[in-house]
Amino acid sequence: MEVLSAYNIIIEASVIIILSFVFGEIARKTNIPSVLMLIILGIGLKFGLDQLGAGSIDFFPVLEVLGIVGLIMIVLEAALELELKRDKYLPIARAFAIALVGLMVSIWVAALILHQFVPGMSMQAAWLYATPLSILSSAIIIPSVSGLVERKREFHIYESTFSDILGIMVFYFLADRFHSSSELGGGNGLLSFGGNLLLTIAISVVASYLIVLIFQQIKGQTKLFLLIAVLLLLYAVGKKMHLSSLIIILVFGLLIANMPLFFRGRLGKWLNPKEAEKMYEGLHVITAESAFVVRTFFFVIFGLTISLASLANVQVALVSALIVLSIYAIRWVILRLFLGRDILPQLFIAPRGLITVLLFYAIPVEAQVPGFEPGILLFIIIGTSLIMTAAMIYDKRRTSQAVRKAQQVPVGIERWRAPSIQEVTPEVGKMDNGTEGKG
Repeated sequence: MEVLSAYNIIIEASVIIILSFVFGEIARKTNIPSVLMLIILGIGLKFGLDQLGAGSIDFFPVLEVLGIVGLIMIVLEAALELELKRDKYLPIARAFAIALVGLMVSIWVAALILHQFVPGMSMQAAWLYATPLSILSSAIIIPSVSGLVERKREFHIYESTFSDILGIMVFYFLADRFHSSSELGGGNGLLSFGGNLLLTIAISVVASYLIVLIFQQIKGQTKLFLLIAVLLLLYAVGKKMHLSSLIIILVFGLLIANMPLFFRGRLGKWLNPKEAEKMYEGLHVITAESAFVVRTFFFVIFGLTISLASLANVQVALVSALIVLSIYAIRWVILRLFLGRDILPQLFIAPRGLITVLLFYAIPVEAQVPGFEPGILLFIIIGTSLIMTAAMIYDKRRTSQAVRKAQQVPVGIERWRAPSIQEVTPEVGKMDNGTEGKG
């Protein structure tokens, strides 16, 4: 029987999507990231294909395309959730600072570890390899924190989104150093990077306004996928021009999610609020659904490409453990400085995922180090995901216990009134829907 016949591919793809939905439901009840289940599914399929004699298929081109599209959908989905209100400015600024400081310090420490323990790893190459390992995975974090209180949920959405964008910009800045004679971090390189960033922002703002003003005039029923196609085109063309294309997606998402803020004065006269709102609602649905499908196939195919032999390497385990320990040590210091004592479960919500894998495969050929084992990626992705899982389960139990205590009627003077949840613990003062809890 032909494994990759048209009908078999349809059957297999359909089953994978159904299983991904089931994994998502399991994740909501157990806090085990669905990403881990998808990777395990991919590993299982790899064994199956090997038994059928089809294990030599090159999945990398598909993995690369899925990773890029998934990255765009995830950032757009996150940007559509960001409300730029006056009371949000401080949390956004704080999350940006934590993401930036955490990213740069994590890259530096991981680079020192890789330079020390990986044979043939120069310090310049180590910085490049360390960058994907230091980026938070919004693909894992955003679906996983839906059960947290609003303040913490928003912090993780902001932080992971900024970490994605900043990390990708740093990675491509470092990658460009291998194509030039400039020293790492040299003045010319930084000046070029700053100019590139300003140019990208300017193009992003102009393109975003034009897209909204043009698409609100289109009356057809299929314009949302046309809009997605335009965004994909802008991203791909921007990458060809060596621009920080992800900023285009971020700026567009922020603009359409905060139209009253961006369309003021004369610009407000050009906006059709009803049509623009329909566009926002439609994009919200499409990005969420598309991100789900792309994420599903990306991690399954990643599981198909994993070489399990590298996991038995002691050096791989040692390097991975050191990097994971550095991640949480650095994060503890930064969160204590910026957030104070209330850093649970935020401390342990630092998984690596889609962008880590995508950027690893984007390392330039001239920068690749044969001594680096890809098993390090798998160890760190699985390790940080399991640690996040344990922290989320603990936090869920702690919250449930606090709610039960709040609902108990105390004996004595206050016996006729149960205390409110806020009186017992501020952490569960708001439920998932943002409304005040009642004791």
